[in-house]
Amino acid sequence: MKETILLIEDEKLMRVTIEDALRTAGYEVTAFETGTEALSSLKISPADVVVTDVRLPDIDGINILEEITRMNDAQVIVMTAFGTIKDAVNAMRLGAFDYITKPFSLDEFLLLIERALEVKRLRDENVRLKKDLSKCYCFPNIIGEGIEMKKVFSLIERVSGSDSTILILGESGTGKELIATTIHYQSKRRDKPLIKVNCAAMPEGLIESELFGHEKGAFTGAIKRKPGRFELADKGTIFLDEIADLPLATQSKILRVIQERTFERVGGTETLNTDVRIIAATNKNLEEEVKKKRFREDLYYRLNVIPVILPALRDRKEDIPLLIDAFLEKCKSKMSKNIRFSKDTVNALLEYDYPGNVRELENIIERCSALAVSDVIGKDALPSFILKETSASGEGSKRPSLSSVASEAEKEYIIRTLKTVKGNKTKASEILGISRKTLWEKINAYGIE
Repeated sequence: MKETILLIEDEKLMRVTIEDALRTAGYEVTAFETGTEALSSLKISPADVVVTDVRLPDIDGINILEEITRMNDAQVIVMTAFGTIKDAVNAMRLGAFDYITKPFSLDEFLLLIERALEVKRLRDENVRLKKDLSKCYCFPNIIGEGIEMKKVFSLIERVSGSDSTILILGESGTGKELIATTIHYQSKRRDKPLIKVNCAAMPEGLIESELFGHEKGAFTGAIKRKPGRFELADKGTIFLDEIADLPLATQSKILRVIQERTFERVGGTETLNTDVRIIAATNKNLEEEVKKKRFREDLYYRLNVIPVILPALRDRKEDIPLLIDAFLEKCKSKMSKNIRFSKDTVNALLEYDYPGNVRELENIIERCSALAVSDVIGKDALPSFILKETSASGEGSKRPSLSSVASEAEKEYIIRTLKTVKGNKTKASEILGISRKTLWEKINAYGIE
């Protein structure tokens, strides 16, 4: 489809010359003598680029620019005579792409048209990508239909619209980054940056520079000013993954950002303001880290405004068949193979406990798919550690597993303790040596009335 140029020029010779040049260059052109005609046309047929003279018989070119800015996303190029350059500069301030001074060469003019179209293409592509991202991170793309994941979906739906700080807790491989990304793209900040930081992956000596930026000369190698992640995330969201691995000194600065929304670059004295939503995540027990003096208690409470707890895959095995199907489809697309798992293979995958959670399951399926020699992947194609575990569980299938025995014992002990203190959960948590929050979670998990 040809890109469209709308031309507004009251001098007939100039109008015909430019129109012919644009058509010869392969563009679709509509040309008008007056601004009124052009604006009427734009309401019906939008253009990619509008070229307008500043001086027109009916409407001033600046007024046309303002009207186009309100009604259309076209790039506007202003043509001006030498004596009206001030008008052109004013047009640039009001949002014109550029201006060109008469008389000009047609080669120079066509080059300016191509530059304007390139900007238009990039802008349209950016809008399309943002729409695609928004679709990608809707709930249907987070796989799970079990009770535990439905609780997570419900919580995401309720908290995404707020600016509250969120703490995502869960074992490695449970999808904490995916949840954080989903929350951002469901929020009102979806059109602003999402900056992701792996706190465990940054060298300790560079953490503060990465987070808050640095000034030129702040340290050896700081050859120019560099903005930090909080600066880059302004008006958007920052995701601090593995936050428990931050040094205590850096934790205190994060606390200040949360409380005061201000910080300074390393080596700088200027206090910068930031409007950023913080989502943090960790696979560690922060309450234990606080007790061991490895994590600031005040920061923990600031982060733990809305906790999102992701279940381990072994605790939502009803979702494994759905995950298998989704990952198989992904592998089929990537590897151009039409493959499926046999019933025995799926049953074996259901028996495994996945210490690496969803990430481990995805890796197993990709490995099996890559090595598959037929369309149906049999049980013998699974890694040996899965076959050993499922074989052992089969031999002892009549006996309860150690984890189930431990869970039953824990449940009974909690019930007896609650009866002893007549349902007082504060006293019960003290006797059990766990927090009241943890006790509530276990009561809900075990279905204790």
